[in-house]
Amino acid sequence: MRIDKFLWCVRYYKTRSIATQAIQKGHVTVNGQQAKASREVFPSDKVTVRRDQINYILTVLDIPANRVGPKLVDIYRKDETPAESFEHLELLKLSKAHYRAAGTGRPTKKDRRDLDDYGLDIDDDGDE
Repeated sequence: MRIDKFLWCVRYYKTRSIATQAIQKGHVTVNGQQAKASREVFPSDKVTVRRDQINYILTVLDIPANRVGPKLVDIYRKDETPAESFEHLELLKLSKAHYRAAGTGRPTKKDRRDLDDYGLDIDDDGDE
């Protein structure tokens, strides 16, 4: 089975075209080598997928006939992604939430001025 179709079948990408674009950008490797979308995968292949700032490491256990439901995905692949990757992603989310609450939209002029005032107070002539 083609690698783009496999990643679509095991629900790592929503469409095959998105999977193909990710492969073309170099986000997918098979057995340590850069993959093309037409690359065939076989059971026991190691697939690395870079998505959402995480390198997912998968082992192909079996080839599905077509796209499978979310509960059946574990029959066809084994996820060997280290837990530290997910912890790192949580830390990134927390650090971003520190600056601005989610869903508050773009900063207003007042917010920008407040941010500017929070920095160094610099006079017009450049002195502090």
